[in-house]
Amino acid sequence: MKDIYKNPFSYYILVPIVVALWPLLVWVVYLPEAEHNWNLEKARYTKAQKVIEQILTLDPDRLEFADSKAGAAEFDYATAIDGIARQCKISSGNYKRSTKPKRTSKGQKTQNCHVVLKDVDIARFARFLSTIQLRWASLQCERVTLTKKKGLPDVWKVDLDFKYYY
Repeated sequence: MKDIYKNPFSYYILVPIVVALWPLLVWVVYLPEAEHNWNLEKARYTKAQKVIEQILTLDPDRLEFADSKAGAAEFDYATAIDGIARQCKISSGNYKRSTKPKRTSKGQKTQNCHVVLKDVDIARFARFLSTIQLRWASLQCERVTLTKKKGLPDVWKVDLDFKYYY
């Protein structure tokens, strides 16, 4: 096997055959695969454009956040939770928040908040949680506790612990 490197047959015959087969391989295998992948990506792009149009129809305020050149406003739990609760039709009497002061650990600035949603149904809670996390990408929900109200079919008390990373 070591003699194959010393044999001129491998350099004068096998190497040109491999070099000649390479364009054939590209033409027969790689180009059709690339074209197939290109068509798949075009179809995904078209589908994504339709979804983006639907999202902008449902929530046109997203463009205002994207167009702001001055930078995003400083995050504040009070305005964020009040706005999302109002959007999800949760009355101000049905939620309570307690915010802890900002702290810095290992150079990362964070702030915690405990939110209690009282007398909400699962659909409103799910909409509240998904909307607030979509709106504020640096906000993470660390803990959720659901407690069902006895005697009522779809009424829950929800305890949430949030952490925002600045």
